[in-house]
Amino acid sequence: MESPPPATASPGAPTAHPGSIVGILAFAGIVAALTQTLVVPLIAQLPTLFDTSASNASWVITATLLAAAVSTPVAGRLGDMYGKRRMLLVSLVPLILGSVVCALSSSVIPMIAGRGLQGLGMGVVPLGISLLRDVVPAEKLGPSIAIMSASMGVGGALGLPFAAAIAENTSWRVLFWVVAALALAVGALILALVPADRPATTVAGRFDLPGAIGLGAALITLLLAVSKGADWGWASATTLTLFATALVLLPAWGWWELRRRDPLVDLRVTARPQVLMTNTASVLVGFAMYAQSLVVPQLLQLPEATGYGLGRSMLAMGLWMAPAGLMMMAMSPVGAKLSAAKGPKVTLAVGSLLIAAGYGLSVPLIGSGSPWSLLLVTLVCNSGVGFAYGAMPALIMSAVPQSETASANSFNALMRSIGTSFAAAVIGVVLARMTTDFGGFPLPSENGFRVAMLIGCGVGLAAAVVAALIPVRTTKAPLDPPAPTTAPTRAHQEA
Repeated sequence: MESPPPATASPGAPTAHPGSIVGILAFAGIVAALTQTLVVPLIAQLPTLFDTSASNASWVITATLLAAAVSTPVAGRLGDMYGKRRMLLVSLVPLILGSVVCALSSSVIPMIAGRGLQGLGMGVVPLGISLLRDVVPAEKLGPSIAIMSASMGVGGALGLPFAAAIAENTSWRVLFWVVAALALAVGALILALVPADRPATTVAGRFDLPGAIGLGAALITLLLAVSKGADWGWASATTLTLFATALVLLPAWGWWELRRRDPLVDLRVTARPQVLMTNTASVLVGFAMYAQSLVVPQLLQLPEATGYGLGRSMLAMGLWMAPAGLMMMAMSPVGAKLSAAKGPKVTLAVGSLLIAAGYGLSVPLIGSGSPWSLLLVTLVCNSGVGFAYGAMPALIMSAVPQSETASANSFNALMRSIGTSFAAAVIGVVLARMTTDFGGFPLPSENGFRVAMLIGCGVGLAAAVVAALIPVRTTKAPLDPPAPTTAPTRAHQEA
């Protein structure tokens, strides 16, 4: 992958060794990912803690999902316009404020508001990946991208035992104070040691506010329908209305973006075959990655009397899940070497096949009575995720001009997020429909878990097929400058 030389820092600007920069940005990604799993140990306690219903308490998770989906593409575009390091620091502000609001909350409304603010900081990872292109030497870019991408898995995996240990031994409020302190530390390190990138001079100076509102509205209606459909009923008027609204808003938003001189997302760049196919694979990988994280924790925690549950506590479950996240980090340099030798397309395909193999391996192991078998499944699956997550940004950045790097990476992160949302909905339906009676309570059945894992296997295989079909540029010539990519839009607008 061709990459321009790193940006030259102005006199007095912070400088650090490339390895330190990657470490700081990876630390930022881990802290952002921690917020995703932070409330998992609290889910069952939230209705009691805030004297509310389980349905209202579920918005503590949904609010973060929606805020992250809306803010990520906006942060990417602003990063291209005003500088990725600057937007990284800006993104940390709502993450810190949201953590403080949650820590001080005594009712569910401010808790939901705080979690929404935390979701606004989820642009940290794609912004960090994009910043690497500007501040890391070209020969170190591939491994750096892989490490930064793996940080999400590490943060998510370590978040479970971290949150469970704190919640079991001290006040749940400590969780949010710790995250606020970590985010403050990340901001201080970025200010002190990470050099500033140059905002692209070719990016138009006017922010596409109508495009941001339109995309936000479309994503909120779509993801609300997907994430709350099981609670409201898939055939309910509310769910169907939200799906119908999303089907109207998304094409209308696309029409608007194609007529803009300075769009929020340049759909002409996004429609390039390499970018389009990579984003398609990203949706599938996001689905496949998330499905096992819904199944394995339940198998670890269900009572042994079911015949297939392992009866572990929340803390023990988190500890059994943690090695899988560390495996992502361990495999990231291996994936980077494979990308350097064979190209990121091959790495993405191999990673998808590994995910599928992990799911296939799980089918005979479910009900084995050993947590070691589930640990093996998560290690294989997350090895594949580590390969895939490192390859996708490399494929995206090799196909877009530098002025579109943050926007394109943020859009790719959004595609992965949409995949995880659909995984939660589909696997949730499967486990809700395929149940067994246990002491008068319905629990997901052993066959239900097997079907869920087979679905993950099929989606992983589909991702491998899509990856194999990605038409990668084979020339060493630099990408076309951004101007020609926007010129048709300008001409269209004048016409």
